[in-house]
Amino acid sequence: MSHFRYNITIYTEPLMSPIPIGSLTWNPLATDSTGFLLIAGPCVIESLQLCLDIGGTVQDTCRKLGIPYVFKASFDKANRSSVITPRGLGMDQGLDILAQVRQRLALPVTTDIHESDQAARAASVVDMLQIPAFLCRQTDLLVAAGQTGLPVNIKKGQFMAPAEMANAVEKVRSTGNQNILLTERGTFFGYNRLVNDFTAIPQMQALGTETRNSKLETRNFGGGKLGTPVLMDATHSTQLPGGLGTATAGQRQFVPLLARAAVAVGANGLFIETHPTPEKSPSDAATILHLADLPHLLEQCLAIREAIHRQGKCIWSSEPRP
Repeated sequence: MSHFRYNITIYTEPLMSPIPIGSLTWNPLATDSTGFLLIAGPCVIESLQLCLDIGGTVQDTCRKLGIPYVFKASFDKANRSSVITPRGLGMDQGLDILAQVRQRLALPVTTDIHESDQAARAASVVDMLQIPAFLCRQTDLLVAAGQTGLPVNIKKGQFMAPAEMANAVEKVRSTGNQNILLTERGTFFGYNRLVNDFTAIPQMQALGTETRNSKLETRNFGGGKLGTPVLMDATHSTQLPGGLGTATAGQRQFVPLLARAAVAVGANGLFIETHPTPEKSPSDAATILHLADLPHLLEQCLAIREAIHRQGKCIWSSEPRP
């Protein structure tokens, strides 16, 4: 029977610069609750009142917990499974509602764009642009988003290795825009199934200036280089893509598990879609977290994060050696 010893490396977070997102400046390296970013809202814009209700409720929770919060909702779900499924209110009405949410709640807002010619128009209303996972390789889209000067949150493609996201980061940085976030949201595991490799979080955090190695080495991540903050999309990660034929199925019950695990690994924040009646959402009804369940989950995540910081950074093992 062979025995292996492991080289143990203390994981140290890469250097990360504060990111201005509308009215807030988020420092992902802050060890208190202000370093933990939440992007949350309904999957798709249904009405102004619903967006105000959800945004206001989450805002109250985040104020109590000291968490920086960005409201998210989509004006168009262009990646729906079927042509017969609802897509949303469209760009004109959707951006108008986002502008009102931003103004009435005094909140930074974000939305996703699907085509490069949407970037400048969306940027005139929102405080951060989001690139959908299916489109994370689209050069023109990434460059157009970067050229707006707004922070850009790039979802990791379900078909992408963590190290490959260096190319997406570089495409945005080529415009001179350094305000980039990445979001983990699961990886295809055969048909109609996603799994999460939680080592993707520190691997993507290490992506940044001069970080070009695709092979994970036994070393401290960062090494004085500028890394990239990584969020965990705990709701989309529970999807069973195409599982309903003309729509995506999901396992909402695992959202808290994935969120807590990601925070324990060192994620810089969470992306969570939430709704007062998830089953009535016209999109991703099977994965959206119930709005009433969000406060307790955030409290749990902050407690885990505090424990990690109190004990020091995570210890992780790399290649076994005889």
